[in-house]
Amino acid sequence: MQLIGAGLPRTGTLTQKLAFEMLGLGPCYHWVDVLADLNRVEQWERALDGQNPWEEILGGYESTADWPAGFFYAELVDAYPQAKVVLSVRDPERWEASFRETIWNMCFGGSLIRHLSAARAAVDPRWERYLRLVDRMFWTERGTFAGANATPEEMIVAMQGHEEAVKRVVPAERLLVWDVTEGWEPLCAFLGVAVPDEPLPHVNDRETFINRVAAGAIGALSAWQEARTSAAT
Repeated sequence: MQLIGAGLPRTGTLTQKLAFEMLGLGPCYHWVDVLADLNRVEQWERALDGQNPWEEILGGYESTADWPAGFFYAELVDAYPQAKVVLSVRDPERWEASFRETIWNMCFGGSLIRHLSAARAAVDPRWERYLRLVDRMFWTERGTFAGANATPEEMIVAMQGHEEAVKRVVPAERLLVWDVTEGWEPLCAFLGVAVPDEPLPHVNDRETFINRVAAGAIGALSAWQEARTSAAT
């Protein structure tokens, strides 16, 4: 493990994943790895229970970006003392709108993504377990937004609290505070590598997130309906 991403979701983390891998720090563990294999949820549950199964989860990975790994940045800083840390940041108002349209909407309110996610949870035990993991990381127990998350102001306060906590925990010589809009130069200087000839990749991770949740729900509901139809014939 060479690089730990400590930035919150919706701070350009899918762009970070691609950038880290382009710089030779791949594979990079990202939330999309969990969405692609929901059996990984059980590993992160054990991490939340304090078992620290880092090599089981991250063995073979050279970097991380996004949650769930970012939630455990403090534990990973201790587990991998040679690793550097990137705290990705973003304009607070833009971040809050993006976070609310994706992760918050998946869990609360009356949006389509919320209804699709709830319907999938009713027929897919692995998705229900995944949502419980999300609850624990964000909304309950020691979740990042457990105190308050109903209003934009509350979300931004929690975001800023997370950023300040990272700065307190991670030694300054191991930490880069980086906005992806700054481009390659700060990241490459921090890592001591050459700036690639290709531009920094830009990925619309909002659309990626929504599409993955929606496609997964539609697929699970279709499989559930097909199973019911087959059982009735």
